[in-house]
Amino acid sequence: MKIFNFSEYSSLYNKFLSELRDAQIQKDSMRFRKNLVRLGEISAYELSKSLDSHPLSTNTPLGTSTTQVPNNNIVLATILRAGLPLHNGLLNYFDTAENCFISAYRKHTSADDFEVEIEYLASPSIEGKVVLLSDTMLASGQSMILAYKALLKKGQPSNIHIVSVIGSQQGINLVSEIFPDNTTLWIGAVDPKMTTQSYIVPGLGDAGDLAFGEKDDE
Repeated sequence: MKIFNFSEYSSLYNKFLSELRDAQIQKDSMRFRKNLVRLGEISAYELSKSLDSHPLSTNTPLGTSTTQVPNNNIVLATILRAGLPLHNGLLNYFDTAENCFISAYRKHTSADDFEVEIEYLASPSIEGKVVLLSDTMLASGQSMILAYKALLKKGQPSNIHIVSVIGSQQGINLVSEIFPDNTTLWIGAVDPKMTTQSYIVPGLGDAGDLAFGEKDDE
């Protein structure tokens, strides 16, 4: 699996990521969501450079222009709910892409132990298409792996791009073992630790709660 780590480069991406992590700025949920959308847009731009393209002829008032544009066989798949703003950013740029939504949740067996389960999948066929699978946080990697396995019921993609903002080294290692070689991970930063509840440290907290409000897990 190839990895593109935005933190290794000088980019506006890092400014928006620093605001996402800031405990004071992230109290503004609208700002938090907006920054996730921005990171989705930057990820889409960088990712587009790696896609296959084709020439497109356009008639102007004075003649004809030919431009290389990415192919349109793209499916944007996101893991609900934290991935939605990131998905919207990707969709702002890949605006002709098909869309897929996956509901994954933590089924707690005790205070510290839980299992990730897939509850819902709405997806077109992904046979031979390029899949962009997004989730804001790549912590243990279990949600990403289960989402990938669920997607395979819809076909075999030609290429897979995982788009996340922050990942743990442990989760990235696990995903690297499970996903096929034709996978590229686009990640904003790689953090070294996780808590026993699988929250990334230093991370940024619960991205879903920060974007959409706290939920009742009972």
